[in-house]
Amino acid sequence: MTEFDNGDISSTSQQRVTVLQQGNYLRSQMTTLRAFETTTAAFCNAFEHIATQLITAALDLAPTEDVDVLTPTGRTFHGVRQVKPVCGVSILRAGASFEHVLRKAYDGPLSFGKVLIQRDEKTSLPTYLYSNLPKNIGSSTILILEPMLATGGSVSKAIEILKEAGVSEENMIFVNLLAAKKGVDTVLMRFPSLRLVTAAVDDELTASNHIAPGLGDFGDRFYGTTD
Repeated sequence: MTEFDNGDISSTSQQRVTVLQQGNYLRSQMTTLRAFETTTAAFCNAFEHIATQLITAALDLAPTEDVDVLTPTGRTFHGVRQVKPVCGVSILRAGASFEHVLRKAYDGPLSFGKVLIQRDEKTSLPTYLYSNLPKNIGSSTILILEPMLATGGSVSKAIEILKEAGVSEENMIFVNLLAAKKGVDTVLMRFPSLRLVTAAVDDELTASNHIAPGLGDFGDRFYGTTD
């Protein structure tokens, strides 16, 4: 893992961002995602490989407790285990793409919530439409699931909804595939205790506030609804 380096935010904020190590394997999978000619099947396959790394990195940030186990050699191993409930909150529709990977990765108490937020393509402003969250969500570690972070409007709205439901920022981890620097700045400045895990950070936004170079509309490409 590497820390996000951006002079526009404080060093404390930089420490709350984890960017996956940019090795050849990750870069090859990201190349597949970014390529215009990639088929839906290949796109979904590449995303699952990267999502597995992202979810693993996010779960590394979840609290653990010490536990001693006896090994087959009769020796004691001083380990840890993750026992606190985890709740994956998907920002629909694209965020649901992470759910299968999270189910496979975490074998402790696990639940899921949904938040539907629609971005106005003309104004880039988010509109909250619907949410369905577990009743005991305040006692869980929350993984906010959203592949794309452009301006930060949608995830900011989702965080507000979670805070109203009794979740503290300290218990939130934002799991993201691709972010724009502007979105990272916006979200971290607004929510100073939030942690972010991402696979890559792009420098620019287009005039229509899409990430550049980016990878297009993630939801359309993942669900095969492109024209």
